[in-house]
Amino acid sequence: VQLVESGGGLVQPGGSLRLSCAASGFTFSRSGMGWFRQAPGKEREFVAGISWSGSTTYADSVKGRFTISRDNAKNTVFVQMNSLKPEDTAVYYCAASRFLVPGTGSRDFGSWGQGTQVTVSS
Repeated sequence: VQLVESGGGLVQPGGSLRLSCAASGFTFSRSGMGWFRQAPGKEREFVAGISWSGSTTYADSVKGRFTISRDNAKNTVFVQMNSLKPEDTAVYYCAASRFLVPGTGSRDFGSWGQGTQVTVSS
């Protein structure tokens, strides 16, 4: 299993970023996927998840601002992040679940990418 994130960077408050995660080595279309983040000094937390069929879940802190999606033809999962805030600054991780419909806990996800840094600052 390989998960490779891209799209991170520095953005001003109120700005947008789109993260991508290219997946390989497993049956992507039959796997739930998720995004997590970890800020300095804090535990890793759930951001968004998407089931094999496209149903989505979000952390309350990002609901209405972030949108997770998937392209099964390209084995890629995305998260569109709008109205970014300084508190969104973190390393963002893509994760693959062994479940078709994963929960929000990290234990539902068995494979992880290396992470991509998102910094929201003026």
